[in-house]
Amino acid sequence: TELSSVTCLAKSPNKHNRIYLTAEPLADELSTAIEDGKMGPKADPKERAKQLREKYEWDENAARKIWCWGPETDGANVVVDTTQAVQYLIEIKEHVNSAFQWTSKEGPLCEENMRGIRFNLMDVTLHTDAIHRGAGQIMPPTRRCCFAAELTAKPSLQEP
Repeated sequence: TELSSVTCLAKSPNKHNRIYLTAEPLADELSTAIEDGKMGPKADPKERAKQLREKYEWDENAARKIWCWGPETDGANVVVDTTQAVQYLIEIKEHVNSAFQWTSKEGPLCEENMRGIRFNLMDVTLHTDAIHRGAGQIMPPTRRCCFAAELTAKPSLQEP
């Protein structure tokens, strides 16, 4: 129901990668618009970015850097890349998205679908060797970090 009180950090199992995330609520109106398809992944990206800037007061960069929606790629949760100048970031995008799908499908409260959460990827520290940043090294910390970020943002349950 509010912005995370801290930026959450999770390390990969091999301790070579770090992921920093915060969580914040999406406006209820925006969550509904995403579920209706007006602001979801199938909407025109330029029109969607314009709406997010004007109607929901998102920053220009965040409005253009939505990585994915979840659960099931069209739900009312988003991952936004707010990082700057991170090397190898594009290589872990798929792993972060997969972990987010898993997280948003089975949230930390009652293992239910999550709704109305924006996860901001604040920073990432990655190992230079590609073998150390595979799915097994990126997905678990991303999931843990999403859970931590949500729990520090005063989560609440919604009735169906």
